[in-house]
Amino acid sequence: MTEYGRGPGSEPWHPEDPLYGDQGWGGQQPAHGQAPYDGQYGAQQQYPQGQYDPYQQQAQPHDPYAQQHYQQQAHDPYGQQPAHDPYAQQHQQPHQPQQPGYDAGWDTGQQAMPPYDGQPAATYGYGETNDYYGTPDAYPPPQPPGRRETAPAEAPEPAPDWNPEEPPEETHPFFTGADEKDDKAPRDDDYDDEDEDHPRDSRRGKGGDRRGKGKKNRSGCACLVLSLVMVAGVGGAGYFGYTFYQDRFGPAPDYSGSGSGSVEVEIPKGAYGYDIGNILKKAGVVKSVDAFVSAQNENPKGKSIQAGVYLLHSQMSAAEAVKMMVDPKSQNLLVIPEGTRNVAIYALLDERLGLDKGTTKKIAKSKSGELGLPDWASKNTDVKDPLEGFLYPAAYPLTKETKPEAMLKKMVERSNEEYKKLDLQGTAKKYKLDGPWQVLTVASLVQAEGLTHDDFRKMAEVVYNRLKPNNTVTNRKLEFDSAYNYLTNQSKIKIGSKEIRTNPDPYNTYYHAGLPPGPIGNPGDEALRATLSPTSGGWMFFISLDGKKTQFTRTAAEHEKLNEKFKEKHGLQ
Repeated sequence: MTEYGRGPGSEPWHPEDPLYGDQGWGGQQPAHGQAPYDGQYGAQQQYPQGQYDPYQQQAQPHDPYAQQHYQQQAHDPYGQQPAHDPYAQQHQQPHQPQQPGYDAGWDTGQQAMPPYDGQPAATYGYGETNDYYGTPDAYPPPQPPGRRETAPAEAPEPAPDWNPEEPPEETHPFFTGADEKDDKAPRDDDYDDEDEDHPRDSRRGKGGDRRGKGKKNRSGCACLVLSLVMVAGVGGAGYFGYTFYQDRFGPAPDYSGSGSGSVEVEIPKGAYGYDIGNILKKAGVVKSVDAFVSAQNENPKGKSIQAGVYLLHSQMSAAEAVKMMVDPKSQNLLVIPEGTRNVAIYALLDERLGLDKGTTKKIAKSKSGELGLPDWASKNTDVKDPLEGFLYPAAYPLTKETKPEAMLKKMVERSNEEYKKLDLQGTAKKYKLDGPWQVLTVASLVQAEGLTHDDFRKMAEVVYNRLKPNNTVTNRKLEFDSAYNYLTNQSKIKIGSKEIRTNPDPYNTYYHAGLPPGPIGNPGDEALRATLSPTSGGWMFFISLDGKKTQFTRTAAEHEKLNEKFKEKHGLQ
């Protein structure tokens, strides 16, 4: 037995039950008084009222679901119908009164049966009773608890119409451009002017389509913007990639042609290819450093570029820049030739810097002690110019903004650098001179009188031989015309004997024995080195008949013969 009454529970049917093997709910046994399904009368044995039914199951008082029996009906012990199914639907005839004294029993949707009086079941109205299980509109038959289905859910609302040809609408806010407010209420601008004559409801009815169009338009704009961004990104990546490739593997950027205008560029000492290229690029002369270095390597003279100031052009090709820089004419330099006197240098600076004549000379005289002269420089008051011999002959970069004192100081610094390379002190001791200052003075005389490198060494020997104490030929007088020309600030070859032998100026070596008070010019490197390493051929005299070649002699007789020829050639007495 189950809690719902007699039914297909876990207990088997009694083996002596004549209906043993009945499938219960599956077979749907007829109720009390009904004919079998084959159309015959019921075959169950009926018991008189009050007779004991050995198989009848009495409803327990406490079982609310127990089956109640008719009081005057013979009972089928196996005909109980469960009355506990909460899922079974009750279907009674409308407005049909219940027979008094009869229990409706378990509601299967059938009418309660009247007492059996021995007549066929059909005589009591079963043939006239509507069959609720035999028509298309019939209720479904009761199902056993294990097979019942839950009541069907409410029918779903019909699906909205869908047009397969219309593309699905984008719903993501990024593509539609809609926000939460757009989804809640339509906007006035979502409708066309054509709907002005329509009611508000009809316009709202069309609003969905129009908003859909608006969303599509916004979607198109968003896609367009996204496409532009992607194209810009790809283009940018391509540009940087191309630039990287050009920088790594392509030719160096370069201008074409010889450029235009004038650009003044200063190249410092010790600058090399990449240094020079950087300076030129910053000045706007070349387009890239690599282009200049490449052009310098291709030019056979490219490595000969020296320090200095160059007058170049703006935006010129690297090859043209190198070509101009190896040409001395393009250099904006103050070139000081060997042996040049200071007075000539002062005048040159005034001219190049656009200064009044004598400006640089005044500055040199007033600031000579501030320009960096060495300690061994002479303090002799007979020295005409303390800077003489210290404005080293070289090429100095010069710009329009250069100051005279700055240029003079640079020259003195250069002379100190060069003099430190030479053993001036040792040379002075060797030839019994009064320190490096007199060695420099000898070098200035050698530079002024000599014409070639060979002349310089012989000339230095002549100076040292005439300075010897045992020199009785000239009595330690040098008798150099160059010293006299220095004091007179001239460069004459023809000097009268009377004039030259009577002038008592300390720089007149015809009048005074020994060296002049100081240098008479700025000697170059060759004259300096020749002074340190003179010849030893016994040379005492020299003369140049044509101004191009110097002839040296050892004796006064040899020299007098050459001197007569010189007088004869130049008409001197």
